[in-house]
Amino acid sequence: MNTYLEILKSFWQPFSQLWWIILPVAFYFVFKLIWLDFVKDNWSDKLEWTVIEVIPPKELEKGPKIMESIFLGLVGVVVTYNSWEEYLLGMYTDRFSFELVGLGGEVHFYIRVQKKLRNLVESQIYAQYPGAEIMEVEDYTKNFPRVVPNRDWNLWGSDLILSAADPIPIKTYDKFEEDITGTMIDPMASFVELFASLPPGQNMLFQIVISPLPEIWKKKEMKLIQKMAGRTKESHGGILNDLLDVVTHIFSGFFGPVEFAKAEKKEEAPLEFRLTPGEKDQMKAIEENLGKNAFKTKMRFIYMGKKEGFNMGHASSFFGALRQFNDLNLNNLRPDNTKTTAHFVAVDPRLQAMKRRIYNRYRKRNMGGNKVILSVTELAT
Repeated sequence: MNTYLEILKSFWQPFSQLWWIILPVAFYFVFKLIWLDFVKDNWSDKLEWTVIEVIPPKELEKGPKIMESIFLGLVGVVVTYNSWEEYLLGMYTDRFSFELVGLGGEVHFYIRVQKKLRNLVESQIYAQYPGAEIMEVEDYTKNFPRVVPNRDWNLWGSDLILSAADPIPIKTYDKFEEDITGTMIDPMASFVELFASLPPGQNMLFQIVISPLPEIWKKKEMKLIQKMAGRTKESHGGILNDLLDVVTHIFSGFFGPVEFAKAEKKEEAPLEFRLTPGEKDQMKAIEENLGKNAFKTKMRFIYMGKKEGFNMGHASSFFGALRQFNDLNLNNLRPDNTKTTAHFVAVDPRLQAMKRRIYNRYRKRNMGGNKVILSVTELAT
C-alpha cells in the first residue's frame, strides 16, 4: 500500500506544479476526439440522406479522366463556416460518400448523398456516362447486424492514410498507360475482381468520404515547395540570440563596442544543381497537384462476414491491390494500423471496441480520425 502511495505522490508533485499546462492539453484532446464527433454526427442526423446505386455501362470506352470531371462538378458545394457554426453546432461542408462494395461475390457501387444534392450528382454522372443506370436504393448497411463483431460475425478494418505529406501525389491514372501499346490499364479492375470472388457470407466495403476544400488550403501546402526550393526564411535567433551573444562576450564588451552575431550568408548552387533527379520529379508532381481542386478525404476499408469462412487472406489481397497506387518516389496509401490492432493491456476488450468504432463510423459515413487531402486526379484514379 505504501508503495502505491509513493507512486501516487511522485505523480502528484509534478502535476500540482504543471496542472495549468496538462489540463488544457487534456481538455483539447477530449474536445477534439469526443465533442467534435458528437456535434458533427448530431448535425448529420438532421440532414436528409439517400443512397443511390450506379450501374456503369458494360462497355466503358472512356478512361478515368472522365471521373475527374465528375469530381470537379462537386466542388461548387464548398461552404466556409465560422467557428461558432463549426465547433459548437457541428456544421460542415456537404459530403459525398463513394463506396465500392462486395457482398458475397456481388459487386455494387453506391453513392451516399444528401437528397438536395442528388440531382447534382446524377447529372454529373449522366453527362459523362450517358449509358449508366442510377437508382435509389435502401442503405445496404441496414442489412448487417447493428453490432459487429458479435457471436456470429467478425470484422477487420482500417482507415487508409498517406505515407508522406498530402501535397505529394500518389500514382495517378496517367501513369497506368502501357509504354508499348499505349493501352490504358484499369486501376480498379483488380478490386472488382477481388470483390467478385468473395464467397457467400463474406463482404468487403471500401469507402471514400469526400468534402471539397476552399482554395486557401493550397497556401498552407506551398510551404513544402518553398522548403524544397530553399526559399524558407532562416531565423537569426532574434533578441534572445543577441542577449546571449552579449553575455558570452561581456568581458570584451568592457573594452570595445558590443558586436552582435551576424548570420553568415552561405552561397548556394542554383536549384537545378542542388536537387537530385528524383527530387526534381517530386517537386514538379507537387506543383501540378497543387494546381488542381482538392477534397478533404476519409478512406476506410472493412472486411467482415460470418465467422465460419472468415479469412484474413481476403483483406491481405485488398492491400496487395492497393499497392498499384504507390510510387516510391512520391506517395503511398497504407493502413492506419492503430484502428483494429492492439498489443498491450486488455487486448481483447480494446480490440473489440476498435472494431465496433470503425464499423459505426463506416455506417454513419463519419469523417472522424486522420484525414488526407486528395486532388481530383487522385480521386479519379
